[in-house]
Parts: sequence; C-alpha cells; structure tokens
Amino acid sequence: MGHAVSAADERSRREADGAARPGGRARHRGNAAGSEHAMRRGVRLPEDPAHRRRTVATLPAEIRVRGAQVLRTFRERVGLALGRGAAAVPGTPRDVSRELREDPARIAEAARRRLAQGVLPGLRDIRTTISLLRRARPEAESETRWRADRAVDGVFELLGHERVSVGSTIDWHRDPSTGTRAPRRHWSRIAYLDPSVVGDYKLLWELNRHQHFVTLGQAYAYSRDSRYATAFTSQLAQWIRANPPRIGVNWASSLEVSYRAIAWLWALQLFADAPELTDALLLAALETLRAHAAHVERYLSTYYSPNTHLTGEALGLLYLGTALPVFTSAERWRTTGWSILREQLFRQVRPDGTYFEQALYYHRYTSDIFHHALLLADANGWPREHTVCERVERLDEFLVHAAHPDGTVPLVGDDDGGRLLRLDGQPTRDVRPTLATGAALFGRADMRFVGGEMVEECLWLLGESGANSLRATTPSAPAGCSRGFREGGFYIMRDGWRPTSTWALVDGGPHGSLNCGHAHADALTLEVATADRLVLADSGTFSYTGDERDAFRATAAHNTATVDGESSSVTGGPFHWRHIARTTVHAWITSPSVDFWRGSHDGFRRLTDPVTHERSILFLHGRYLVVLDALAAEGSHEWTLRWHVAPGLEVRARSANAVRIIDPLRTNGGLLEVVALGEGSLRQDTSWRSQAYGERREAPQLAYGARGTGRQHAVTLLLPAPAYPPAQAAEAGCTIVEVEGGALKDRVIRRGAVPTMDVAGVTTDAECAVVTNVAGDDERLYLLGASFVEGDGVGRRTITADAPFAARRERGRWVAQPLQDRSPE
Repeated sequence: MGHAVSAADERSRREADGAARPGGRARHRGNAAGSEHAMRRGVRLPEDPAHRRRTVATLPAEIRVRGAQVLRTFRERVGLALGRGAAAVPGTPRDVSRELREDPARIAEAARRRLAQGVLPGLRDIRTTISLLRRARPEAESETRWRADRAVDGVFELLGHERVSVGSTIDWHRDPSTGTRAPRRHWSRIAYLDPSVVGDYKLLWELNRHQHFVTLGQAYAYSRDSRYATAFTSQLAQWIRANPPRIGVNWASSLEVSYRAIAWLWALQLFADAPELTDALLLAALETLRAHAAHVERYLSTYYSPNTHLTGEALGLLYLGTALPVFTSAERWRTTGWSILREQLFRQVRPDGTYFEQALYYHRYTSDIFHHALLLADANGWPREHTVCERVERLDEFLVHAAHPDGTVPLVGDDDGGRLLRLDGQPTRDVRPTLATGAALFGRADMRFVGGEMVEECLWLLGESGANSLRATTPSAPAGCSRGFREGGFYIMRDGWRPTSTWALVDGGPHGSLNCGHAHADALTLEVATADRLVLADSGTFSYTGDERDAFRATAAHNTATVDGESSSVTGGPFHWRHIARTTVHAWITSPSVDFWRGSHDGFRRLTDPVTHERSILFLHGRYLVVLDALAAEGSHEWTLRWHVAPGLEVRARSANAVRIIDPLRTNGGLLEVVALGEGSLRQDTSWRSQAYGERREAPQLAYGARGTGRQHAVTLLLPAPAYPPAQAAEAGCTIVEVEGGALKDRVIRRGAVPTMDVAGVTTDAECAVVTNVAGDDERLYLLGASFVEGDGVGRRTITADAPFAARRERGRWVAQPLQDRSPE
C-alpha cells in the first residue's frame, strides 16, 4: 500500500480543526499508560511529513494528557494496594442530581422512566417496532428467540466461533477457547496480548461486550417470556460482582468498556418494565455504568489509538450522557462524545468516503458508529449539519460499490470479527443491514438496492420513521458500474449489477495511517467475484496474536506478488511495521465497456538489487480480465504470483498453466478460468483462509512462479464462464491464447524474450496484446506495456505506459480510439 497520510487526510484534518463543536470545547484525554499503551504504543512513520508536523504542534498537549493518564493509573493502583478499591457490589449511584441524591427509590424511578421512553426511535414505541418487524421479516422473531435461547443456556456465537459454551454460571475472566483465566489485578498490569496470561483476549472481550444482552432483550420484546429477563438480570448481577471497577482484563480497553456500556443501555431499555429488573439491581447497574463512563472519559484513545477506538469510546459517552440524565456529568459526557465524533469524522473519513486505516471491516464499523451518532444527535435535539451528514453518506456510498455481490465486505486489512451492536442474525461481514439503515437515513435508492431486505437492524434503530423512509425509497442500481476512490486508492470494476455480473477490487492505496496497525502487506492485491460468488479472495486475519498474526498479514496471503520470498511490507510486531511499501496509481480509466488500471509499489526497492512491482489490469466488460504483472530490476530474482481461491470452491486442471475454478454445489459449477502466460509454471496447493476472526480453513491456492534476470513479466487471464481458452500456442517467441465461448472469439498474446511482436497487422513492443472479435464486425485491439506501435493504417506512434493503446478496425485498417474516461467527478 503506500503513503501513511494523503493530501486528502491533511485536508480532512484542516476541516476538522475549523469545525464548530456543539456543547462547547470538550477536553480530550488519551488512553492509559498501562499494558495496552506499552504493547501497542503509537509510532510516527517517516513517510508521513504531514503527521510529523501535527506531532510537533500537538506534542505539549500529548505529553500533558499521557502524563495525566500515567498519574491516574498510579493513583488507582496505589488505592487498590491500600484497600481503597471499588466495592464488590455497588450501592447507591454517585454523581446524581442533588434532588435525587438522598432517595435511591427516586433515582431508580427517574432512570427507569427515561429508559422506558427509549433513546432512539426504534425503542420509543417497541410495540410498533415489533409489529413492523413481523411484517417486514416474519422469520426474525424465531431467529431472535433461537439465539436468545442459546444465550439463556450459556451458548454463544463469538467472532468466528459458531458455538461457544460457557455454562449458566459464567466465568467472565476465563477464555473459553483455551481455559486460561486472566488475573484479577489492576487492568494496567495485565499483558492481555500475551496468550499465556489471558488466552485469546479477543474472544474473552467479545463475550464481555454483552451483545447477547440485547438479543435477550429483543426476544423479551417479542414474547414477554420471563426466562429472558431472568437470564439477563442473573448474568448482569454476576458480572457486576465479578468485575469491580478497575479490576481485571475487562477494564483494560476503553473501547471494550464503551461497547459494553452501549449494550447494557440497549438491554436496560428493552427490559425497563420487566419485574425481574429490581430497583436494587438497576441502581447497581447505574453505578457500574457511571464507572464505565468515568473510565472511558479518563482513558480516551486520543493519542493511543485515534481510530475506531476513539470514535467507539466517544459514542459510548454520547450514549451514556443521552440515556442517563440522572447523572450530573451526563451533559459533559454527551457533549464530549459528540465533539470527538464530529472532529474525528473529518480526520478519519476522507472526502471520497474511504476510511483512513485502509481496513474495510473497520470502515463498516465506522459507518455503524456514525449512524448511531446521528440518531443520538437527533435525540438531543441538535440540528443536523450538512457537512457531517454528507461525510457519513459518503462512507455508506463507498460500501455500495466495495461490497461483494453477496453483500459481504472485502477483508482488505484487518477484520476483528465484531460489531458495534448485533441487532440481527446476519453474518458480521454482511454490510447489507448497514446499507439498509443508510438508505433510510439518506433516502438513497442505491443503498436500498444493495441493502435489499436486510432491514431488521434499520427497524430496531429507526422504528416507524425508518419503515416509512424505506417504503418511500424505491430500490435502484447505481447509474454507473465501475468506480474509483482515488483518495483511498480503492478501485472497483464491474460490468453490471446483475447476479451474473463480474466484480473486481484492486487496492492501490496507502498502507494505512498512524502506525498502520490494521494494515496488511497487500499492495496491488486483487479480488474477483462472478456469478454472485466470490472466487479470488483475501485470506483474512484470523488472529491478532501468535505466529498466525504475521502469516495472515504477509504478502503471500494476498493476491499479489512476492519477490525472493519477501513481503512488500515488513512487520515489526502485532500492530507495527518496520518497512512499508508505498503505492502509486499511474492510471485509472473507466468507460461503458472497458476499464483500465495501472499501479506500482516500491516495497521491494529495499532489496540489494532494487525491484519495482508494476500491475496493469484491463477489464473488458462482459468478457474477462487481463492482468499484466511486471518486475523492473537489473539482477536475477525469483518471484511468485498467488491467487487465493475462496473457501468451498474447487480447482480443476485444464492444462499445464490453466485451471478452472468451480462451485461443486452448483449444477453448472464453472465460475472462472485462470490462465498463466509466461516462462514460469502454475502450481496448485492449499493455504489458510479466515472468513471471520478466530476461524480458519484450508482452501485452494494457485501460485505462478518464475525466475529471471532484468525486467520480467507475466500475464494472467481471468475468464468468467462461459469463456474458455482451448489451448496455448507458441509462435515467434510469443504465447498465444484463443479465447472462445458464447459469441467470443478473441486472441490474447504475451510477448516473450523477443524485442517486438507482430499482432493483427501491427508491430509493437507491447508486453501483452488483446484482439477482440477476431476478423469480426467490431474487431478491436488493446496493447498493454507498449512504448510504440506501427503498421496497418497506424503510423509509428509513441505510447505511454499509463494508458493502453486502443484501436478499432475500420475498412480493413486500424483506427486509434483512445479509451474515454467516464469516472464521476
């Protein structure tokens, strides 16, 4: 990937710096200087001069905030050592308004009344919301109750683990996968990234996010079955007793504290009138939520991890301040939360809608966070700001194009397997619920089209207003097909929005931002889907710890090239890098029938003999993709192009360097032919694929390997069914493939060691030539990697590498017809 902070990032920063902050100027505090700080401290990459300037300007504030955090942490630890820790069972909440302070019953009454009113539209009239859900998705009730019944029995779906059983009496400090029990000491003294201390901290934290509390509440709203209320109140009381503030691993991350608080607030609203929620338990929950808010406010990730950590924490403060006005700090919580969210929106989301960490799973997190933030701003009566709404809408617009045809998000960068809230039973990678909510918020027909019928989350959030908005928004496919997001470096190519269409995504963007903690060594990677099925996939993440962490981030786990066995970027720890590749996009042209993209990266320039990897992609709509990879070097190198096949698919050999990828569950299962043209060989083996954090399975892998000296290149044809190549032929130092199928009769030629080749009546030094409709009525010629062409009606013409030469045969002669870019402004 590439530069750590783009010009767009700097422009977004300036917009944020000039933004007004409702509720006055909020004080931002960073995260703790404990284990989390020590093990994942932020670094400033030398490739980021804009960030260096900000560091110098903000250094005094950063020192002040971090110093205050260190002092607070020290005081907390001393207090615990002296026996002044929090009580095991909280009593009457502190920090309540003066008129309620002396009367716990009035505190409980006031809090219960506010919770029963509902903070968001979908919770203000739960009966209406349930009625809407039953009409829109009749199966939602049974699905919700099934998940809730499992939660009653202590059985959960956590991250990539479909069935995790912890029993009815839950040990909230025990990793259910390894049995490791985290120590009960001050949170800053727990090295949670060490599996020998905590086990799988992500799995443990996912259990302690308590998103199943919301599921239990939804099931109670559907059925009024007291079993769900009993399970919720029992588990809530157990957790409060087992997790006094500041003690244990469940206080080690401010983000986890925040997400847990949000889940509690949703559950308390859904169970507000349940007899099982006694005043005593409600008061204990309120005091524990106050401790959550205090912890998040003290240890905000302002300088530690100003990404979704900071925005997720700010959302928690906004929720707590909005839902719990009984606390005197409520106004400060909500104005602080909104101020941070508004500021970070313009820092973290570029003007083209891409998220600055280059991790698409976290992009989806960001969309969800800001959907909730807009609704909470409405709940507080704050006027909607056009610039804020527009930037959030751009976030969703990117997902419209970037989502796989089946609605799942590409796993470019890290995937932590979680959600802000799970309001439905869809797989966590499915972005259609987010886009259905976006359609209701912004009245977008394209979001309604992609979101489809996945409206359960939208109705829980927006209730009747959401249902009305969805009814008023007629689904319609976007006007265009392919789309480039230049500031983020993501380019999506597609030849339609039908189930039979072909879709591809290439990553030519920066490596990440800040310490690039959620980046992978995936410069120039390519994903491909066709016939409504992902075929060539990213390998995913699997784990944030252990040897697997580096293995899944390595270049070999992505659909791009390694050189001499090296990755394009080099890791320096679970969330750090010692070297990062910088990517340059040289060309992007999209037209109604053809897309062309060309990019390169310098990740292998660090080798003793420097190497530049260049990739060009020609996508002929309704036909196939031609991928030209070239290594620019002087010495000898061994290089490998890998293509990772999606799980569940099979590979059948067609010839020495050609395979067919099939879906064995389909009658006509042929999906994609992969043909390698070059001096190397194509081999088949397997590699790991992780479709959700914590889950992995083997799947087919194709690897084209070659060795040579100087400039080397290979051509890969990706041919969706029914196109197929009968065979390869060698002629005058070139490799020729005839492509047939349906109405297709095309020819693809790769130039070998010879300096020039003759193609369809012209001479050129192109590395690859494509002739469509050979000898037909609409014969066309495309040249990739060429510096000149001449002959058959074309005078000697110099060609730049940043655009293919394109021509059409008219009256027996070639007439140049440059591709006309139709990219939206």
